[in-house]
Amino acid sequence: MDNGTDLTYICVQILCKMKYNRVLLKLSGEALMGDNDFGIDPKRIAEYAEEIKAVANNGVQVGIVIGGGNIFRGISAASQGMDRVQADHMGMLATVINGLALQGALESAGVKTRLQSAIEMDKVAEPFIRRRAIRHLEKGRVVIFSAGTGNPYFTTDTGATLRAVEIQADVILKGTRVDGIYTADPEKDETATKFSELSFKEVYDRGLKVMDMTAFTLSKENNLPIVVFDMNTKGNLMNVVSGVNGVGTLVKN
Repeated sequence: MDNGTDLTYICVQILCKMKYNRVLLKLSGEALMGDNDFGIDPKRIAEYAEEIKAVANNGVQVGIVIGGGNIFRGISAASQGMDRVQADHMGMLATVINGLALQGALESAGVKTRLQSAIEMDKVAEPFIRRRAIRHLEKGRVVIFSAGTGNPYFTTDTGATLRAVEIQADVILKGTRVDGIYTADPEKDETATKFSELSFKEVYDRGLKVMDMTAFTLSKENNLPIVVFDMNTKGNLMNVVSGVNGVGTLVKN
């Protein structure tokens, strides 16, 4: 990116008053199913691509990690007798499939992207190289990080947090189907109330589930805030990135 384009990105951010400059968006694989029971819903992934495009077009640098639960869940297979390491590697491959699908949807929407993988597969994705990923982000490309950490026994939540720390993201945005963190599951308990903001300690003390403990601790130790929000509401991603009050739940030190 030349100096003129760099200046354009800076000006766009000033005009739109974006709260965050660089974000790591974490999506579950199940979110890509839409109303289906398995696989990828083309309509849902196209909707996500438009949401991400709107944010990227406003100068925000976007990294993305997607789970693979819509295709294969390693921990579930392991619980049924499959070798855990082998099952986790299969789960990692599922995240690459989802990454390819999202890359296709984004590029169909006119967004420049790069897909990087923690497992070498140079015919479909670049290897994850931190400096290269950051340079892509600086050039305005959306970077999709697939295959988790490349190691078994680690979830994509941990992979997302690790990548967020490595690329020096300002925040982790965890897109879910509920609009934040509640005192109980709002889909099961009508009396559940939403938190607008929590400290990492409060999440620990209350036993609230935001991410798995490894990911959550890594985020806390690196002073990396997390925003949990409803990704399925149109415009919500932009609202979070621009700092609209009342959208999602912020977790920070």
